[in-house]
Parts: sequence; C-alpha cells; structure tokens
Amino acid sequence: MNLSNLKPAKGSTKNRKRIGRGTGSGRGGTSTRGHKGAGSRSGTSTKVGFEGGQMPLQRRVPKVGFKNPNRVEYVGVNLDVLQTLVEQYSIATIDFDTLKEHGLASRNDLVKILGRGELKAKLEVKAHAFTATAQKAIEAAGGSIVKL
Repeated sequence: MNLSNLKPAKGSTKNRKRIGRGTGSGRGGTSTRGHKGAGSRSGTSTKVGFEGGQMPLQRRVPKVGFKNPNRVEYVGVNLDVLQTLVEQYSIATIDFDTLKEHGLASRNDLVKILGRGELKAKLEVKAHAFTATAQKAIEAAGGSIVKL
C-alpha cells in the first residue's frame, strides 16, 4: 500500500454537486444563491422562526394565563408499580438509581411516589416527594420513607 492507491472507505463520501465552480458546472454564476439581496452574500442568517417579514406564528398565537417559572415538575410513580418491581426483581430498597435503572425516571427528574394501588412488601423508599396516602401505605406495610 502506498499513497497512490489510497481510497476513502466505502460509503464515507457522497457524490455531491460542487457549487461555484464555473458556468460549465451547471451551478456557476450565482452559485444557487439567486441575484442580489442579503441572502446572496456571505455571512447571512435569519432568526429562528423568521417568516420573511410575515408576523411569526409565535407572535400570532394568543397567550393565555400565567406560566410559573418556578414550577417544580415531578415524575409520578405509583405504589402498584413499586409492588410489581418488588415481585419481579425482589428489591428491598427503592431509590432513585433503582427507578432510573428500570426506566421509571431519567437523570434530571424529580420523583414523587403516588398512592394508587396496594403495597404488600416491606420497603425502604427514597424519593423527592410523597403523597400522604402513599406515605401511610408504605408505613402501614412496615416500610419507611426517606425524602431526598
């Protein structure tokens, strides 16, 4: 092998039309940019959502109500889901890593344990928040809760 017989790996290159390589190329002259105006010149870009001077959709749609910037969003996990986890994997403690491992929460989520269903297993549950019914049900089953 030497420099004269090197080739790019198969599928790594595309046969694209080379723009701005003279009138004989079929893409010469204006190089697909049209005639005059800011779009024909280098270094131009339009804002995200720009609609050519038409009133943008984001400004046309009416805004209603109040969006609280400090709202805390929780991912809800019910007691019946915890019970099925215990039955399938025989877990004694359920924490954030366990929930993340089984796809019930992702990395930046806050988890709240909700009270739907029945819990029979004695569990130590670690989460960011608990509803009152969930807390009573976990403690009634002999388990304990830890708020993160």
